[in-house]
Amino acid sequence: MRALVATLCRRRVQEPFSRFFYGSFSTDNGDGFQSSRVKIFDRHLKRKQRDRAAWLACPKDPLVDTVAENLLDRLEDCKKAFPTALCLGGSLEAIRRLLRGRGAIEKLIMMDTSYDMVKLCRDAEQDVPNESIETSFVVGDEEFLPIKESSLDLVISCLGLHWTNDLPGAMIQCRLALKPDCLFLAAILGGETLKELRIACTVAQMEREGGISPRVSPLAQVRDAGNLLTRAGFTLPSVDVDEYTVKYRSALDLIEHLRSMGETNALLQKSNILKRETALATAAVYDSMFAEEDGTIPATFQVIYMTGWREHSSQQKAKRRGSATVSFQDIQKQFGSDS
Repeated sequence: MRALVATLCRRRVQEPFSRFFYGSFSTDNGDGFQSSRVKIFDRHLKRKQRDRAAWLACPKDPLVDTVAENLLDRLEDCKKAFPTALCLGGSLEAIRRLLRGRGAIEKLIMMDTSYDMVKLCRDAEQDVPNESIETSFVVGDEEFLPIKESSLDLVISCLGLHWTNDLPGAMIQCRLALKPDCLFLAAILGGETLKELRIACTVAQMEREGGISPRVSPLAQVRDAGNLLTRAGFTLPSVDVDEYTVKYRSALDLIEHLRSMGETNALLQKSNILKRETALATAAVYDSMFAEEDGTIPATFQVIYMTGWREHSSQQKAKRRGSATVSFQDIQKQFGSDS
């Protein structure tokens, strides 16, 4: 039904893993997790959406699998082994299924805010067990990571961290959970994601309601990703971007796909009710502005891949500013004379 076209243009932790976890979560908002000072997303709603996604999830979703595969490819560029790894939220099942021995992982912790999503991964593990990796499953929140400091060799998050209210804070916690000279890998949706849907929603709401309200969640821009890694204290930061275009038969198919991924709107400041006539107008505008010759409609997914390491004395470091012994003028003269 969907053709993917890549356009690059409350489980108890198993005993062997008990040393990696703190005793409990802090709670002050009544739903099991501590409140964040600045709230953009409704984390309780997002947890419900991920519960629903666990039931709607399409096995071997081509978009999710492509992003997970590209993220895991980065492990092949590292000669270092990562015996203990944490997989955070997002596309847990795809990461577990596509790992295929990369990173030399021996112990894998799968964590999500959604109990149903964790159960889905656990059931998949029981159906197709990986004898070479000892796997543990835990319900936890990325914003308040229940992991002891310096206990992990790898933290990997595929399409999950962009729903946190405090993304720099979540990344700092990931860094602290890592041992020195160990790796953080993440893929998040970027600001160009669903740009067609944003335009269609804006036009339809202006036409039908005389104003607009946020219907598509704000996402990080590419220029912000490097700053996020640096702000979180990671060394040797690396950022790259891919854009994928997924074609759907209709706007309804796009919405159903977003629901199955757990990627529907979770903004706190949003109108709770989308009028029927506005929804129909959005679909009509989308079709009229972006429909292909074959009748399908495209949706853009921009994925930002981030790589960072916890600091270690053996890593390369930039020289102190002003410590250069050769000026650019001398270099220019040398190459100028050679030509």
